[in-house]
Amino acid sequence: MSEIEREAMEYDVVIVGAGPAGLSAAIRLKQLDPSREVVVLEKGSEVGAHILSGAVLDPCGLDALIPDWKEKGAPLNVPVKDDNFFMLGEGGRIRVPNWPMPPLMNNHGNYIVSMGNVCRWMAEQAEELGVEVFPGMSCSELVYGEDGEVKGVVAGEFGKNPDGTPGPAYEPGMELHGKYVFLSEGVRGSLAKEVIARYDLSKGKEPQKFGIGMKEIWEIDPEKHREGSVTHTMGWPLGKNAGGGSFIYHLDNNQVYVGFVVHLNYKNPHLYPYMEFQRFKHHPMVAELLKGGKRVAYGARAISEGGYQSMPKMVAPGVALLGCSVGMVNVPRIKGNHNAMLSGKAAAEAAHAAIEVGRASDELSDYETEVREGAIGKDLKKVRNVKPMWSKYGLMASLGLGGLDMWTNTLGFSLFGTMAHGKSDAQATEPANRHKPIDYPKPDSKLSFDRLTNVSYSMTNHEESQPCHLRLKDESVPIGVNLPKYAEPAQRYCPAGVYEVVEKDDGPEFVINFQNCVHCKTCDIKDPSQNINWVPPQGGDGPNYPNM
Repeated sequence: MSEIEREAMEYDVVIVGAGPAGLSAAIRLKQLDPSREVVVLEKGSEVGAHILSGAVLDPCGLDALIPDWKEKGAPLNVPVKDDNFFMLGEGGRIRVPNWPMPPLMNNHGNYIVSMGNVCRWMAEQAEELGVEVFPGMSCSELVYGEDGEVKGVVAGEFGKNPDGTPGPAYEPGMELHGKYVFLSEGVRGSLAKEVIARYDLSKGKEPQKFGIGMKEIWEIDPEKHREGSVTHTMGWPLGKNAGGGSFIYHLDNNQVYVGFVVHLNYKNPHLYPYMEFQRFKHHPMVAELLKGGKRVAYGARAISEGGYQSMPKMVAPGVALLGCSVGMVNVPRIKGNHNAMLSGKAAAEAAHAAIEVGRASDELSDYETEVREGAIGKDLKKVRNVKPMWSKYGLMASLGLGGLDMWTNTLGFSLFGTMAHGKSDAQATEPANRHKPIDYPKPDSKLSFDRLTNVSYSMTNHEESQPCHLRLKDESVPIGVNLPKYAEPAQRYCPAGVYEVVEKDDGPEFVINFQNCVHCKTCDIKDPSQNINWVPPQGGDGPNYPNM
């Protein structure tokens, strides 16, 4: 497609992704210099349409960026009132007391929020400052300059045929050039992935680790609703099959966020993360809460879990990676939005200082220094061993050792140094013949639901005439390698039922129902052959989350 001629627009900074990191960067750039030309490109149909997070928000990022956010009407309306932590067995629970936990685990002063709505509000603040925010604009490729620097992006390409050739209504899109390009695409962003590979930014770092987070919004019986209550669980139903746990957050309007996270370094390819989530809701504690209520929304998203030792180099000529494009989630706190905001602010300040002295298209090393040595680095360094301990020693041992390590880190040292993660999540998958298949109960359509029914509650839509955005590097691998060796786990790890193995007269066929895709990126991460490459579909397609 390189022969296609496109119009170009020039900006000071081009930002890909209207999440908390990208919008924070845009706002900060305009705060520092109202004349700065800043554009934000968002692939969702509107800002917030593709945002999915727990979420209990630590407001420190907003405090730093917009200190008067309360007066400006930020949608942080439900302060956390109580924190509960349970270890679950199949029929019972044990409450873990709060007092042994390090202070960083305390949710006092935090808020239960819809990050989609927080981002919608942040976009309004950005636009009031003069930022151009364009939703429905997927960025399909990077534009490189003569010296190999990132010069800009191609956005707004529409109307390709299924084979990738221009269709009758083809629109080539535009090139948007910037003195600097910020990639804030969220977890496993396609452009960030390209930049990390092209400039070898992960050299000397641990592999990034991930989880798959699935979430439903429920309206429940008002008598059971406890606004501001936060509950986390570990243990059943995952047991030794995988790491992970759940969250139950009571927001306003008798609504509850019910979520479940499965760490993607599980070994057994028969594991079915979505069905683990559905089974979890049948635990007596959860079933009693949800009984008589109704599910009103569903979605899923990968979560970066590698933390401090997995963060790649964040800058290359002309480009900076922000937020979850780097991986800034504090795993034990299950929080990353505050760090995403702080990273956007730091990147904006570094770019502003560079442009002020006439620089462009070089490496914003001051941004990287601020992230690693400032508030973000300090937040993540204290908890850097929790995830590798969990992976190496299991849940119970890691609770004690991880708690000890977090306590000592608050004093400035660690008994364990910095532990390694080892394998990638794809490499962690073992052959199917080493593991027993798992028998999952059939959903009852009251508390638990089949995948395709639930996907309809994500309001996902893709134009079917476009090319499939889930690209196989080798079309023979799913049936020739993954099926005999791993029982083709794509059938199970995808939380939206995108991948099927269909028996035909001439043998099994691998089918990709890309219309169902909720853009979680799990396939790009967990495929044991690393044969699936997720790229953005045309702009506006995908889920349309209301209040996630």
